[in-house]
Amino acid sequence: MATILVLLMVASGLIWLVDKLFLAPQRRSVRANLSATEAELNKANQEPFVVDLARSLFPVFLIVLLLRSFLIEPFRIPSGSMMPTLLIGDFILVNKFSYGIRLPVINSKVIDIGEPQRGDVVVFRYPEDPTVPFIKRVVGLPGDQVEYHYANKTLYINNDLIDQKVSGRYIGIGAGSDMTGREQRIEYLPGADHLILVMKENVNAPIRRWIIPENEYFVLGDNRDNSKDSRFWGTVPEENLIGKAFFIWMNWDLNNGDIIGWERIGKRID
Repeated sequence: MATILVLLMVASGLIWLVDKLFLAPQRRSVRANLSATEAELNKANQEPFVVDLARSLFPVFLIVLLLRSFLIEPFRIPSGSMMPTLLIGDFILVNKFSYGIRLPVINSKVIDIGEPQRGDVVVFRYPEDPTVPFIKRVVGLPGDQVEYHYANKTLYINNDLIDQKVSGRYIGIGAGSDMTGREQRIEYLPGADHLILVMKENVNAPIRRWIIPENEYFVLGDNRDNSKDSRFWGTVPEENLIGKAFFIWMNWDLNNGDIIGWERIGKRID
């Protein structure tokens, strides 16, 4: 989208500039010519439709590009990997400057503002296919040792157990109704208590450990047994970060009886 906006802005800007430098002076010359015919004067008094359109759309493209590139960008949640925090069909807003200002298209950071904190829900370019945006929760920071126990679905960070508390069974709605019955737990990640979903424990499941490299982050989905995350494809490089998710502005789920999830609108993402 950023590439398309840049191309549209450049094209409309060039049309506007060519008219201002070459075509507009010609029209003024015709209007100043006392021997010009009425037809020539009428034509000279009319700005070409393409030029008028380009002049009108250029600031629109510029403003949208600036907003999407440096301030806020909308995304839609297509899967249940972040349930119960985010549901299928949620439309979210992402703060683009939380982790630094980047140039559009080339994604090169020009101003360093901040870094992801443990517990942040982040949108990033999927390391195995950077054209695809992913959303997960940051649990491991650079230098951390992360340990995940598949048997009881628990997480250790730097050898410290992250406490969990069972909070009942989850009842899904709409496209997420197949998650009904999953165990819902509160996970007390330092600085970011949040809900997760897990399936029943498996005593024969393995334990895995990772050391997080510098400038990389370990991310997990809140729907722990239904998320393709750092446990499968590794860490997220800092340059792949897009921004921090912070707000749900709409929910549109065709599998929900009401279609629009009114109760989801206006929720903060924690």
